[in-house]
Amino acid sequence: MLFNSYEFIFLFLPVTLAVFYLLNRWRLTLASNAWMLFASLFFYCWWDIRYLPLLLASILFNYTIGNLLVDYDSNRKNKVSRKSIFITGIICNLILLGIFKYTDFAITNINAIADTKLELLKIVLPLGISFFTITQIAFLVDCYEGLVKERKLLNYSLFVTFFPHLLAGPILHHKEMMPQFDRTRNKVINYRNLCIGSYVFFIGLFKKIIIADSFSKVVANGFDTAKSLNGIEGWVASLSYTLQLYYDFSGYSDMAVGVGLMFNIVLPWNFNSPYKSTNVIQFWQRWHMTLSSFITTYLYSPILRASKSITFARSLVAIFIAMLISGIWHGAGWNFVLWGSLHGGALVINHYWRKKKLKMPTALACFITFMFVNLSFIFFRAKGIPEALKVLKAMFGMGSPIFPDAATSIKLSDFGHSHIWKVILINLQGSDGTFWRLLAFLIFTFVAKNSIQLADSFKPDWKRFVFLLVIAMYAILNMGKVSEFLYFQF
Repeated sequence: MLFNSYEFIFLFLPVTLAVFYLLNRWRLTLASNAWMLFASLFFYCWWDIRYLPLLLASILFNYTIGNLLVDYDSNRKNKVSRKSIFITGIICNLILLGIFKYTDFAITNINAIADTKLELLKIVLPLGISFFTITQIAFLVDCYEGLVKERKLLNYSLFVTFFPHLLAGPILHHKEMMPQFDRTRNKVINYRNLCIGSYVFFIGLFKKIIIADSFSKVVANGFDTAKSLNGIEGWVASLSYTLQLYYDFSGYSDMAVGVGLMFNIVLPWNFNSPYKSTNVIQFWQRWHMTLSSFITTYLYSPILRASKSITFARSLVAIFIAMLISGIWHGAGWNFVLWGSLHGGALVINHYWRKKKLKMPTALACFITFMFVNLSFIFFRAKGIPEALKVLKAMFGMGSPIFPDAATSIKLSDFGHSHIWKVILINLQGSDGTFWRLLAFLIFTFVAKNSIQLADSFKPDWKRFVFLLVIAMYAILNMGKVSEFLYFQF
């Protein structure tokens, strides 16, 4: 089920909210949590009920391993070391993810290296498997380190499956969420949370429907359909995807936070104006923030602790390896390996730059950071490296003109001539309006307040009510064509 669908907004969400608060009004706390678990599983099964056993098996397995780790010292009949139990749990989760996500990628590379003709299994990736697997790996680590206290199976199952975050995050931590499911005041309707939740939800819906989806056709044409691109088309395609991805994923995250607040559950924010960052370190502190936290806590720190001595050079190696793993986690393809390597290398350079206390004008730093992110996202979006190179070559005039018309074709070296800007305007004005829409939303991205700022300054007055009504109606009226969120494929 999609957040941006009529059945979710007008049926599933109102019914789930009404039954949840009605059960709590009757003081049936256990029943209300059971209802939320049922609703979350129903939400997941809406896509394909065949993968429900996989999700339930993953939950039961990790819950069992977690309990074995927590109760290890109190069980005198242990025949296996605690570390072995922990490693087994982690490996089983990685195997599950590997089978569904990386089998065909492995077969493709084996065929290329060994010149074999093994058939691809063409396994369909279960929705949300990357997110519910990574959430439970974090749970096992917390169990191993003695950080887990509350261990009710119902609450744990709800923690994993809570429908706002199940399919594409934000990534949750067990110790932050479990108290919220049992907190008494969270069982009573909080009208302020309902108002803020609705406010944030419809901001996210507007981002998805009106902004992100408006770029879907030009992105698909630039990366998938077109066999060749001219310079303008290359830049429009890459910048369009950079905006599409941000507004699609941040829109989903906003809707998740908004729905969580309606149930008095506070989910972590995932985006904080990342394109305003002045360096790549800051970018990862603002982009997919729960993933950045996971990378730092569960990848970077263990890799660094594995070193015999912690030095600046080894910390840089740990950063690069962690980002490389992040790239591989996002997708099965060499383009994702390259994307992770690019960001790992950029973070290494950035930390070295900081260590040397080198300075750069803020505007220039912001421009360079944004352009790096934009260029790296080409590899993130493309189906493979050849498709990414097609866009990059067009952007930098390698074998392609700036414009398609031979009479007005220009190279980058021609930009010093005064007449060239007239040619550019003529060509742009003859387009379908994509360029101007792109320019408008780029400016909007850098000057507008983000969802965190809007939620923090929220006051239930008539101005915000009118604003909410306008964006909600405009988004709902444009929901004719249902489209999935981009991060569902990861």
